[in-house]
Formats: sequence, C-alpha cells, structure tokens
Amino acid sequence: MDQKLTETIKKRYNRVSKVYDSMDVMIKESWRKELLENIKGNVLEVGIGTGANLPFYSNHVHLTGIDFSSGMLMHAKQKVDKLTLSYPLKLMEMNAQQMDFLDNTFDYVVATCVYCSVPDPVKGLREMRRVCKPDGKIILLEHMRSDNEIVGKLMDVLNPITVKMWGANINRRTMDNIKKAGLIIDQKEDLFSSIVRKIVLNPNK
Repeated sequence: MDQKLTETIKKRYNRVSKVYDSMDVMIKESWRKELLENIKGNVLEVGIGTGANLPFYSNHVHLTGIDFSSGMLMHAKQKVDKLTLSYPLKLMEMNAQQMDFLDNTFDYVVATCVYCSVPDPVKGLREMRRVCKPDGKIILLEHMRSDNEIVGKLMDVLNPITVKMWGANINRRTMDNIKKAGLIIDQKEDLFSSIVRKIVLNPNK
C-alpha cells in the first residue's frame, strides 16, 4: 500500500514539475536564505525538488540532494546549469522513506515543504534522524495544519483536493509527527501564523 501510494504521488510530481516553481510562491526567498546561510559541512537536502534552495547555500557545504521525482530532478539539473555554484553538488533519485546512506553520515539534514507529500512522514523523519550525525542538526521549513481550529478544519476540508491535484497534504500535523519520530525541537519559529514554520531539530542520539 505504501509503495503504491508513493508511486502515485511520484507521478503527480512528475506531472507538475514543469510548473512547480510558479506554484511554490508561498515560501519567501528571504526565509530560504535565513534558513540556509549558516549551514556548513556535509549536507543532505531531502526532497530537493526543482532546486529552489540551491542559490542560498554558502560555499562551506558539500551538498547532496535527493528527490523521488525524476521530473523534479530534471528541472533541478537545468537550474544547476544556469547557476554558478561555489560548492560541490550531487543530485540523486531516492525515496526519503528509505535512503541509501549509512547511519550518521551528514552534519545537517534539510527539508523544505517536503513532509506534506511523504506518504509516511514519521518514517521519513526517522530516516533523517538516522542519517544525521549525533552532533548534527535537522532543519525544516514546513507548512502544516493551522493550530487555529477553524482554519485547521477548513484545511481538512480542502486537503483531498490538493492531494488529488499534486499529492500535497495541507493538513499534516507535523509537530506531532516530529515527536513520534523521536526528535527533539531545539528551535521553532512561526513564519506565517502557525501554518509555515522554521524548525531546528536535535537527532537525540
């Protein structure tokens, strides 16, 4: 069931990949820049998509980017061809729920607007925890279900439409999923009400 759902969502992201950048206007460039500018070392970006974050990493990183959508990765590679990156980059097609990396590999593990589409978000978060070094950090910029119950219920009603269109859930309870994954919240910052948040996590090893 999980594999079937993953394949369904992958096809939806392959389909929308050519217009995804125009859809991704909710996340401000200033948020991406602030999130990434001080990250350094061996870095993994999970769900790199079309590469919207690529211009905002410093030259102090060695970046690996994964995505389960070949269509999204194709557009990320096209973006790389147009950018002058000052850091080494490797792009790989890979499922966030089952990564092909050894335990304790990365200094930082990053995801932006990924856990709306991972079929099993707790499993994906546990994988991020597994591949992050014990003294490393997991950095998220995520949209999630509003803490305001009226807005949250509206998001619940609209969610089947967004899932059918491009596979993204707008009502994920990401803060609860983080706790279920065994991660410790070091920092939480509300960027757009309680719907968009920056979260810094400790792998708790």
